[in-house]
Order: sequence, then C-alpha cells, then structure tokens
Amino acid sequence: MIKKAENIIVGISIGDLNGIGSEVILKTFEDSRMLELCTPVIFANVKILSFVKKTFESTSILHGIDRLDQIVQGKLNVLNVWQESVEINFGLNDDIIGKYAIKSFVAATKALKEGQIDVLVTAPINKYNIQAEDFKFPGHTDYLNQELEGNALMLMVQDSLKVGLLTDHIAINEVAKHLTEELIVEKIETIKQSLIKDFSINKPKIAVLGLNPHCGDGGVIGKEEDAILKPALKKIFDKGTLVFGPFAADGFFGSNQYERYDAIIATYHDQGLIPFKTLSFGNGVNYTAGLNKVRTSPDHGTAYDIAGKGIADFNSFKEAVYQAIDIYNSRIQHLEISQKPLKIKEKQV
Repeated sequence: MIKKAENIIVGISIGDLNGIGSEVILKTFEDSRMLELCTPVIFANVKILSFVKKTFESTSILHGIDRLDQIVQGKLNVLNVWQESVEINFGLNDDIIGKYAIKSFVAATKALKEGQIDVLVTAPINKYNIQAEDFKFPGHTDYLNQELEGNALMLMVQDSLKVGLLTDHIAINEVAKHLTEELIVEKIETIKQSLIKDFSINKPKIAVLGLNPHCGDGGVIGKEEDAILKPALKKIFDKGTLVFGPFAADGFFGSNQYERYDAIIATYHDQGLIPFKTLSFGNGVNYTAGLNKVRTSPDHGTAYDIAGKGIADFNSFKEAVYQAIDIYNSRIQHLEISQKPLKIKEKQV
C-alpha cells in the first residue's frame, strides 16, 4: 500500500559539519511544503543544528528527539545521535568532524536497515577524514553495499538523464583490471532492474561507453573493447536486454546520442561524471541503485570553499529528497503490480 506523502519518513545523515551539508538541509526545509511531502529526521544533535540555524538565520523549526518513536509529522525532526558539543569550523578539514559524520551515517543506515525510516538522503562527507579503525570505506556506497541486500551501483540521475558506472572509486590505472564479463553482466542487470522497478521504464535501452579513445581503434590503442566489452554486450543483448555499444565516449554526449537511451553506463568515474555534471550540475542526484533500500544524495561535495558563507545552492539536495520519495513509491507500485497477477491466478484456481 502506498503511504501518504507526509508519512514517508526521510532519514538524513548530516555529513561533514564543516561543509555545506547542514546549510543545504536547513534551506531545503525552510519551505513548509516540504513537510507535506515527507517527514524528515536528521541524524545529528539538535543543539548543533540550532547553532547552524542561528548562523544562517534559517527559518526552519527544529524538533529535537531522543528516539525514533518520538518523530512528529509536520516537523523537522532532529534525532540526538550524540549529546556532547562539537566545535564547528566551516571550511576546515577536521578528523574529529569526520567521526561525527560517520556516527550520523552509521546510525541512519541502521535505522534504514531496520525499517525505522523509509529512505535515506546523505549530505556530503569528506572521504579522507572519515577513515578510522572501524570505518575503512571510500564512501557511502561501499558501506551501504556491505550493510544492505543487493549489489550497489552508483547511478547519477537528472530527469531523463541517467549515468551509471562499471567501476567507481578506483584509480584510473586499475580500471582495465576490473573490467570482466562477470562485472559487466552484473552491473547491466542491476541498472536494468533499477530502471524497471525504480523509474517505471518497462523496456529500458542502455548504452555502454568504451574504455579507450575511439573504442580502441580496432586494438591499435587498447584491446578491452574487442576482448571484453563487445563479447559481453552481445551475450547480454542475445538474452533479451536492450544494451548497445560500446560507444566512443568523446563524442557521445556532445552529439546528443545520450538522449536516445534510458541510461548510459560509463567504464570509470570521471568518464561518466564529467559529462553528467556538465549537463546537470546543481540539479543532479546520486542514487545508489541495486540495493533493497533507497538512498540518494546531492551531486556535490562538502564545498569547503563556500562553507559558512550562506551562499550554498540547495537545489541538488532538494532534488535528492524528491528522487528518494519518487523511487520509494515506484518500488511499491511495481511490487503491487507484479503481485496482482498471482492473486488473480489464485482466485481462479
């Protein structure tokens, strides 16, 4: 059964408190209409958020709680994940602040896993200062992949433009070593199922970019296309998935070829994210597809250079909230539709 909009609980991890995360969160919920779309709960500390609110002269009204069963509909709830005060220095890289970012994220993930919140929206973290003995992950996605069910895939979303990655946070000189038929099959199946269940696209068309310039020019400047990508894509296509490529990456976006497909899969991080952010920066959303729970985030980082100045653009964070709610509802609709034929068959027996 689809929940009423205001009953969808959106968990929010605070991210790096020295960055722009807290600012864009408060700006997003200054619009009271957002509280009619969902019930937000920020995993942080209400005293810290009150300080941030005062700093930016935000009109958001905070409601502090100590347990998730105290969430109040129509309020911007703040769950006290910790009680002690934390010194905020906007724009500074701080290992202590990194620890609080992870406290927030781990607590929010636990709540998501246990069904205490419906979706998770994560504010930006600093991948360097979050590293610790008990948290050795390059980012949100890898931790979620460990804690939740499924196979995580980074999918950047903005309206009809969707860009996924075969490999994400690995060094450029390691990319070719990671490209295998098994990986390609897994990632394409993940993105296909996400397009069907999360975005209601029944017969998705997927384009895959080549690794090397000009797709290797027949092996002259790289053999991965002929040796790995083309055979894998043919096998996948022959089994009924509408997958095409590999396409030379340099002209694919400039020639608007991307508009013919429901999703594009890049072989490595920058190959996909540079054109995506060029086309949609400020309105894009980072969605972790392939998992049994919904997590989104804005398409930007901590932005230390403008943190504390009150000038951060909150549109991408707001879009991340919208997208999480839409995907949550799409999954429920897909589940209901897929179950109805079974119910009808049972009645006929």
